Amino acid sequence: MAEFRMPSLGADMEAGTLVEWLVAPGDPVERGQVVAVVETQKGAIEVETFETGVVEALLVAEHAKVPVGTVLATIREAGVGAPPVSGVGAPAVSGAGAPAVSGVGAPAVPPSPEVAPLPPAAAPALLEAPRPPPATVRSSPSARVAAHALGVDLATVTGTGPHGAVRRDDVERAAAERAVVQRAAEQPSGPRTTPEPSVGPPGRPPARGFDPAAMRAAIAAAMARSKREIPHYYLAQAIDLSRALTWLAARNASVGVDARVLPAALFVRAVARAAREVPEMNGFWIDGAFQRAPAVHPGVAIALRGGGLVAPALRDADQGTLAELMGRLSDLVARTRAGRLRASEMSDPTLTVTNLGDLGVDEVIGVIYPPQVALVGFGRVADRPWAVDGLLGVRPVVHATLAADHRASDGHRGGLFLARIDALLQDPEHL
Repeated sequence: MAEFRMPSLGADMEAGTLVEWLVAPGDPVERGQVVAVVETQKGAIEVETFETGVVEALLVAEHAKVPVGTVLATIREAGVGAPPVSGVGAPAVSGAGAPAVSGVGAPAVPPSPEVAPLPPAAAPALLEAPRPPPATVRSSPSARVAAHALGVDLATVTGTGPHGAVRRDDVERAAAERAVVQRAAEQPSGPRTTPEPSVGPPGRPPARGFDPAAMRAAIAAAMARSKREIPHYYLAQAIDLSRALTWLAARNASVGVDARVLPAALFVRAVARAAREVPEMNGFWIDGAFQRAPAVHPGVAIALRGGGLVAPALRDADQGTLAELMGRLSDLVARTRAGRLRASEMSDPTLTVTNLGDLGVDEVIGVIYPPQVALVGFGRVADRPWAVDGLLGVRPVVHATLAADHRASDGHRGGLFLARIDALLQDPEHL
């Protein structure tokens, strides 16, 4: 029996709120499948399972806040018979409120001090899957419950979940829109004399998103820890981009608009390839030692429209074609700003890349995000005087900076790393 736990989605995360279950007991799941939505200071994150099997039980109710590491559900291997349980269709609930499977010798899971225990009468409502809608409508269990309670036909709701699945938010939004239309039809004609009250399903929490103040506090805590614990050193290098931008312009002129590559993709690819060759920059400082990451997953710093910053992983950025990397980068930015990130994208970054060139910034002096050991920053690309073979000309130049952890590397290795980024950008056709 495998346990599905509240994941750690960053060094600054201590607890998360389980917003929505996307599976029910008895549902088959595969490794990498999104099974829940968790909300942190950085927004709503879609959490995948690392197991393949069948959901045995859901142990935490929606909207409960639990510490990192709390067991949220249990998953049994596919083909293994379900153990006997008390009651019909759901595990028994102990007097303390924690679900406990009888007959298999497993101890009851004590409730977290931050989680209000479920009364026994509430357990079946949590653990039993509601009657599903017609098979043509993909929907989460909580969406089906909400649709039944609000009288919404799931077939009329546009889903925003994985593969177009209908979520509870979609159902509540549809119910709210229907209420607005109904009230408008009931209002007499003529100008309104009072403002329309806000609409939302009664007794439900507001639509999920992120709290800018909470995010800012989380960022401040992580950066304070970084400056307190990590002995930073900084290096900078000016890079001539004339060859890279000339090649990129010729390439983009020969393809459609949707296949064009931006300089940002070149920067990320060069950093990823350099990190593969200088592994001291790609990994984590944990328990007093450097742990090299087995793959290169740069975290790309993305500013949110409502304020705040997240740096989800662009997995395996050193592999594939530039066009593929550009497509994945565009998708990552769009999903980040729409609040549709995956848990693995928040927990997997092995170093960070930030680019503030579009804001006119010349250089970025970054702060390492622990437990990572390096951050690479790029400023704006600007025409600057540049000497080549004794002749002075004007070239497009970008300043690349490195903030690195002196416990994991030194200035010599950091210099090699920046030099390798430069060399890779001088040979863009092989990126």
